[in-house]
Amino acid sequence: MSSTTVLGRAARGTSVSTGYLAGVGTAVKFILRRNWLRLLIWAAVLAVMIPIVYGSQQEAFPTQASRDAYAQVANTPAVAAMTGLPYAAGSLGGILVIKIWMTLAVALGFASIFLVTRNGRADEETGRTELLRSAALGRHAYSVANYLVAGALSVLTGLLISLLCLGLKLPSDGSWTMGASIAGTGLAFVAISAICGQLSTTSRGANSLAVALLALFYFIRAGADLQANGTDPSALSWFSPIGWAQNMRSFGENNWWPLLALLGLAVLGCALALRLGTRRDLGSGILPERPGPATASALLANPLGLALRLQRSSLVGWFLGAVVAGLFFGSVARAMTSVLDPSNPFAKSFVGAGNDMLDGVMGIFVLFNGLLAGAFAVQALAGARSEEESGRLESQLAGSLSRFGWLWAHVLVAGIGSAVMLLVGGYLTGVSSQGAATGGAMAAASFAYWPAVLLMLGVLLFCQGFIPRPSTGIAWAVYGLSVMAAMFGGLLSLSEDVIKATPFGAVPRLAAEDFALLPLVVLGVVALVLATIGFWRFRARDLMPE
Repeated sequence: MSSTTVLGRAARGTSVSTGYLAGVGTAVKFILRRNWLRLLIWAAVLAVMIPIVYGSQQEAFPTQASRDAYAQVANTPAVAAMTGLPYAAGSLGGILVIKIWMTLAVALGFASIFLVTRNGRADEETGRTELLRSAALGRHAYSVANYLVAGALSVLTGLLISLLCLGLKLPSDGSWTMGASIAGTGLAFVAISAICGQLSTTSRGANSLAVALLALFYFIRAGADLQANGTDPSALSWFSPIGWAQNMRSFGENNWWPLLALLGLAVLGCALALRLGTRRDLGSGILPERPGPATASALLANPLGLALRLQRSSLVGWFLGAVVAGLFFGSVARAMTSVLDPSNPFAKSFVGAGNDMLDGVMGIFVLFNGLLAGAFAVQALAGARSEEESGRLESQLAGSLSRFGWLWAHVLVAGIGSAVMLLVGGYLTGVSSQGAATGGAMAAASFAYWPAVLLMLGVLLFCQGFIPRPSTGIAWAVYGLSVMAAMFGGLLSLSEDVIKATPFGAVPRLAAEDFALLPLVVLGVVALVLATIGFWRFRARDLMPE
């Protein structure tokens, strides 16, 4: 049943009400109906990282001596900037926080932003909000329902994380604090994205503004940790919600009072968003739109220029991430080799087919660069489907622009952008590695993952041609499974044949393994076949807005 049909029934079956919150329960059910699978995937994927990472660290640091050695490595500016202060690095719980807390907190922040915008500003753009308000819902009901569902995702994810930590026999106070701190981060960004949705006039602008604020708060937190006195946080950390959550210090002091600040931000921020909603017309934003030029520039007069303009913010963000990751990986490579025992199974997964631990560590970091470029490529090409969903593609194709030219422009942005990311990230990994490798060698090793990235694009193009509506979700699922196999296949007892059958697992892990051309050729050919079929089908099928 389509969303329009559901909305129509809601509108016919509910009388007009002047109450601001009339029908909020109905709105919650509707939002859950549209997003239940997305919510479950986000919560499950984030939570399942806890046992995976915990299992890997048990293998890597089986004794207290090895954990104490890791604590020395973790107590470096690079680690503090990337993952936070290593305040309890000598314990299994503290190591878990270093390895995964920041990733989970930031990822949940992204999930909150995208979910609130999808059911807020984006629905205003498509006319859903106006339709619901016309008969079925009060003025604030749909917004409140949106905030409740997004908040429920944060609470559910935090609860699952705490229960999994308890199931792994970690200390109960630290387990509950860790789940609460991650959930608090998600709730804070529900409020931040709600405000951004009121300020901006478009869903793209709302997402961009909220993501920019997330990045700003992350770098404020990183700067605060670099200024810390040992493991005592700098006062600057209190200018970032991520810093508030981090200062709960799970498996350390287990402070609960910063959670009150996060909850206060969530409640007051959502209330402010509702207040701002009463001061603007439906479909408009608080911030005035800047008038554009009278005529388009030469760059925007062709599909590639337009695709670059639409992806501008995303390109800048991903490339900054590749630069930071490359510099970080190289700076800790030698230190990592000093704490990994080549005789245990986890360390052997680093070494791969070779015998040199340093080469193995560099190989893992090169794989990280490849995974980062793959995520960028999928996200960039998924923007093409967003243009079709919103209905903007129809107007673009009304003139002389062909479907092939339009889609090819988006493929070029994703493909060439990912190639540049691989080269830059690999080069910086090499030059910052203190002599462990050269920039040129690491750039070449990273570029070997480009066929795997192209295969991700091929899968997405094929799905966009035949099953466009779930295409983005399917591509992310394939990407996620390949990441799991390539990174944790050995720990999950997957056979070498199974790992090599996945896109990123098939690429030789240079420099720990010998270079092999055949897997790269096979990946490239499969990517080309899938992309060709996807292009052919896209040109023949009807457009499918959401």
